[in-house]
Amino acid sequence: MSHVSTQTIPDASKVMLGATLAWVAVLIYASSNSLVSLLADIGAQNRVMGRNVITYCNLLFVGSLMSMVPMLLMFWRDWTWDNLRALGRKHWVILTLSAFFSSALTPGLFFYALEHTTVTNVVLMGRIEPPLFLLAAWLILREEFEPWSFVAGLVALAGAVVMILMNNQGTAFMLGKGEIGALLATLSYIASTLIARTGLRGIPMGIFAIYRTAVGTTFYFFLALYLFGPDHFEDVFHPVVWQWVWIYAVIVVIGGQFAWALGLKYARSGDVSLATSFSPLAAILIAMLMLGEDPGPGLIPGGAIILVAVGIGQYGRLRRRHREDGVMRQEAQDRALEHEGEVNFKGA
Repeated sequence: MSHVSTQTIPDASKVMLGATLAWVAVLIYASSNSLVSLLADIGAQNRVMGRNVITYCNLLFVGSLMSMVPMLLMFWRDWTWDNLRALGRKHWVILTLSAFFSSALTPGLFFYALEHTTVTNVVLMGRIEPPLFLLAAWLILREEFEPWSFVAGLVALAGAVVMILMNNQGTAFMLGKGEIGALLATLSYIASTLIARTGLRGIPMGIFAIYRTAVGTTFYFFLALYLFGPDHFEDVFHPVVWQWVWIYAVIVVIGGQFAWALGLKYARSGDVSLATSFSPLAAILIAMLMLGEDPGPGLIPGGAIILVAVGIGQYGRLRRRHREDGVMRQEAQDRALEHEGEVNFKGA
């Protein structure tokens, strides 16, 4: 009796769940700037000795600390001696690197960029992330290269460029300290994403989430002190900060990180890239709704180009799905013929 070898096929429901959560995370992160702006306005109306105590750094630091409470309640069962003993030196290196890149270096570089250039220029530099991520996933993680997703990322980048150039009304784009900081922050973000995709394959979710948040917050605290000075966190324990920061912690830190982590665990790299391609348009639309901002003349042409990019990515995913379905049907037919050949008497 012969044994038929089968190829491991990803669970379609988990892939769909990962893609959905990646989109949810992107929408949450796209709303984070608007949410932080609202909280900063509240801080401006409740100044302490002339200072706005609700700063980006205070929001991130306190929000990360507050997010540890639900993480511990949800994932404490993962912190068993058996799970910890199963982790080797390589796993701890991955955890530490992920904590440093995602919770310390990346936000620190973004804050540095925002201090030296405009938000729109930071967004422009960040649009190189989707196509670069696909290339990195292909070269480093040896994932299948998805050309349609790559083209969609490039088209979305073109849409972001159109938006910013039209909104700048012909003003020249200068590559200064802020733009370089945004570029380095984007590269750091790609590195953290690749590390997370690698680490989540062999590390329990609870250990990954809690360790990354705790160690990353510690890294970030000392990095911010180095970059911004020893008095940078002097208002971090003020009641006004803790009165409002839970909104940021629940929506952005907890909701965004959980959705993003699970999305990275189950989604294909093309799904992640497609979702992040929609981020600039989503951020502009959310700012219109939450803050009443005028998106400028670049919204319609740039947004139309980004929607074309989304359509290209969806078309590529449909082609991939039809191809996979065809392969599965062919394998089923081959297995049926193989079993047919194993039976001598067929009753006719």
